[in-house]
Amino acid sequence: MGSMISKAMDESFQKQKNLMNEQQRTVMERQLVMQNQMREKQMAMSMSGSRELLNWYGSFYAIALLGMVAGFSRTKNPAILVPALPLTWIVGYQYDWAYGSKVHRIRDGAEAILKDEHDKLGMPLGMPTFIDIERVRLAPPEDELDK
Repeated sequence: MGSMISKAMDESFQKQKNLMNEQQRTVMERQLVMQNQMREKQMAMSMSGSRELLNWYGSFYAIALLGMVAGFSRTKNPAILVPALPLTWIVGYQYDWAYGSKVHRIRDGAEAILKDEHDKLGMPLGMPTFIDIERVRLAPPEDELDK
């Protein structure tokens, strides 16, 4: 009789354990999906901001270039056109970031760092542990220590 109860309890315990494992897996999968969606939204905001900035840079570049060409045509002084070179690089860089393949090159570089130079990514004093966090959480506030 006791064996049957023990067996039933073991089966119930195993079912409960499997259910908990499945729930933990579901929670983790949801967290991963949520974190990826947040990352994608942040990247989209960054890219959209870059495109907006490109509009401003491009407008400034066009107006400045027109002014430089007009100044050159009146004075025939080539020094007036010199600022066009760095402005061209700035607008080109911003265009590459907003519409070009810069995002892919940055991601490839990040993947290479994660793969080949992972030792450079360590946190100062190592990863925080539960004990470290609890020590800070349970410590009295600094303003109480000053009294």
